[in-house]
Amino acid sequence: MKIYLVGGAVRDKLLQLPITDRDWVVVGGTKEILLKSKFQQVGKDFPVFLHPKTHEEYSLARRERKSGVGYTGFKFIFDKNVTLKEDLIRRDLTINAIAQDKKGNYIDPFQGKKDLKNCLLRHVSHSFVEDPLRVLRTARLAASLMHLGFQIVPETMMLMISMVKNKELLHLTSNRIWIETEKALKTLNPHVYFQVLHACHALYYIFPEISFLFEEKNFFSLNFFKNLYNNSILFMRLSKISILTEDIAVRFSYLCQFLCKDSVFFSIKKFYDKSAACLVKNLCNRLNIPSHIREIATLSAGFYIFLKNIYYQSSQDIVNFFLKIDAWRKPDRIDKLSLLTNFNYFYEKKNNSKKYFFLKKSFESIKNISIKLILSQGFKGLEIKNELNRIRVQKLQSWRKKIHVI
Repeated sequence: MKIYLVGGAVRDKLLQLPITDRDWVVVGGTKEILLKSKFQQVGKDFPVFLHPKTHEEYSLARRERKSGVGYTGFKFIFDKNVTLKEDLIRRDLTINAIAQDKKGNYIDPFQGKKDLKNCLLRHVSHSFVEDPLRVLRTARLAASLMHLGFQIVPETMMLMISMVKNKELLHLTSNRIWIETEKALKTLNPHVYFQVLHACHALYYIFPEISFLFEEKNFFSLNFFKNLYNNSILFMRLSKISILTEDIAVRFSYLCQFLCKDSVFFSIKKFYDKSAACLVKNLCNRLNIPSHIREIATLSAGFYIFLKNIYYQSSQDIVNFFLKIDAWRKPDRIDKLSLLTNFNYFYEKKNNSKKYFFLKKSFESIKNISIKLILSQGFKGLEIKNELNRIRVQKLQSWRKKIHVI
């Protein structure tokens, strides 16, 4: 029985990147041998075991055969006669099909090291097309390794396009889609993930709402829209905001805030855009996106028009906004929405520095108002809330006069 380190751990080791997870493949072993050695099997029918001490994953070398649809439609053959090469050939990309033995020697039957050197993402074999999840995984890896100059080879991109054309992606579950998307949003260049999905036409099936932004024909009659929502500009700005924050709620919300753009500039006094918020909420629900991300994305889209023009809103409406988003109990929402608002000001070249972080500073000017004085004056019930808000509006207005922003 021989054990090899495989997959991303070998790839990242060769690239001198941090190794977060180690996966191992066991050649010449059996389920009985591993269980006898106190390995814990994961699942009943899948040959993956957890090491008794390190809890790292050890998989029996296996062959696979397509037997159904989607990324789960496979039958596995795993016995001690399966070779290492047979196991490696079922993997997605050559750079993930490199193994290392216990002596440090590399086994590289598909020239993955050469592709690492040349910064290329290339499929191992034509069986790549049998698993639709590989479209998302390749897009995510392109985002992860973009800073090193990696690119997808044309042949692999053509396979991805053919998989999309054959509607293979329709078999992906919402859970798997979000898992890959979340990983992509955590990379240094999350915009690359969406770029690749757009390039292979997968964005239409995975994120139809976002794909709509890149259909120039939708705004043919409005040159301003064509300029603002050009996909290269959106990708560039997603790249820039990702430099400012690693918060994936902010990164994802940046894309979502434009999803109901047909009414964005028609009324600067619009308080809350229900249609935009509903669109984003439905998107998040469809993909089972975690609530802490869904909430920011929905608020960012619903209040996009209001926040875009926050500098010109009345103090009363600004206080109402704080109440609507539950800012006093969840002040982190102010930080996230303020970053998005400030970022939009910067890229629309509105150079008045007083507008930068105006939202956050407005909240800071009134967030610590105490209700003790109000209670001492005999206010009761709803009167307390009304008086507290009156004082907040008054104090915010005074602060705005002080900094000459009315």
